[in-house]
Amino acid sequence: MASREDLYEEAVRTHGPALDRLSRAYEANPEARRDLLQEIHLALWRSLESFDARCSLRTWIYRVAHNVASSHVDADRRSKARQPVSIDGLDLADEGFDTASVADRRMAIERLMELIRELKPLDRQLMLLFLEGVDAGGIAEVTGLSPGNVATKIHRIKNILIRRFHIGGEHGR
Repeated sequence: MASREDLYEEAVRTHGPALDRLSRAYEANPEARRDLLQEIHLALWRSLESFDARCSLRTWIYRVAHNVASSHVDADRRSKARQPVSIDGLDLADEGFDTASVADRRMAIERLMELIRELKPLDRQLMLLFLEGVDAGGIAEVTGLSPGNVATKIHRIKNILIRRFHIGGEHGR
């Protein structure tokens, strides 16, 4: 079996961009997003000590990352209940816009990520894995749901997201 270092390097090489996208979907604040990504990498590094290949490395990585992100969201909700909201840390100038269509597309993606962040933790996890191209069987491995249940839930969540996107995010279920 490969060493922890080898597994970690492979994980970062093959799934690093997906981990970055996952952190963006769970955390809007750029500073908190960087912290979350560091937490995910640290947890992944630590967890690889006990990786025994009973599941694929990809499944292991997604399990660890989603567990860390869910814990992060729970902790964030508890702390925000005690703090006023501030707009000081917003990342308003991430990238320059060349054309109106690029700006529109970016706004649509940001809006979608905002809506995904509002989902229940399991629903959020399902959609993020789906958006990463993981099939129902792979998502079932990560979440413990049946593949049929995964497909049904994804279909339902997509409809909810489409409806919320078109009506401005109102929370009709």
